[in-house]
Amino acid sequence: MKRDRQTVSLRHAEMLAMIRDRQEILVDELARAFDISAMTVRRDLQTLEEQGKISRFHGGATVDVRAVAPDEKSRVAHCQRLIARCAAALVNSGDSLLINGSNTALAILDHLEGKSVSAFTNNAMMVGHRFPDGVEAQLSGGVLRGSRHILTGDLALRNLMDVRADKAFLGCTGISPDGEILCGIPAELGINETMIEHADAYFILADYTKIGKAGTYASFHLEKKGCVITDEYAPDGVLTRLRAAGMQVIQARAADYPEVC
Repeated sequence: MKRDRQTVSLRHAEMLAMIRDRQEILVDELARAFDISAMTVRRDLQTLEEQGKISRFHGGATVDVRAVAPDEKSRVAHCQRLIARCAAALVNSGDSLLINGSNTALAILDHLEGKSVSAFTNNAMMVGHRFPDGVEAQLSGGVLRGSRHILTGDLALRNLMDVRADKAFLGCTGISPDGEILCGIPAELGINETMIEHADAYFILADYTKIGKAGTYASFHLEKKGCVITDEYAPDGVLTRLRAAGMQVIQARAADYPEVC
């Protein structure tokens, strides 16, 4: 019995290492790798999920972003800066921008290198932030709840209805293994969807910890196809599904932006 427990514990450790290495893996792949049944794999994944180490989705598993090790936090922050820098390169002088409550999206304004733009945002972190001289920013107004910095409510949405823009940049809670764009704040759903509708082009910003994330989150309605900007660590499987659904995908690579520290 003790040997059986040790065997299972070792398999769990090896399975977790594979999931962390791949970011996303299917049940059938794990069954072949460990020469066990799909039912046994599902039991193992359930145990790992209950331990808070992974998240399951239909047919597989992905890394649980809540389980990111402390020494990975600097890599995540670096990836977010890379994504913001990459997104800023897509902005032209004279553009009008819509930016949602994402801090990664707001950071685009720090990397515009002398471009003149106007930005409309529901991110209250804009207040007190010193942006480059060429940036003209307007805050949506609206309701702040608790410690959140994201403005929502009728006022925010009503003010947004009068705005049209060249480009919209939106952060998200995650992108599911099936390619759905997830939003963890239901009250911001309408704002996100309106920004997409009111912009000529839109970009979803998501670092690798958000790619392949599963959970009970609301999702954007994406009838209009846009672009996802992520980093070089994002799992290929989800990116492939996004491309197949008609979305463009850009991966920001450290080698392309050596000035981002």
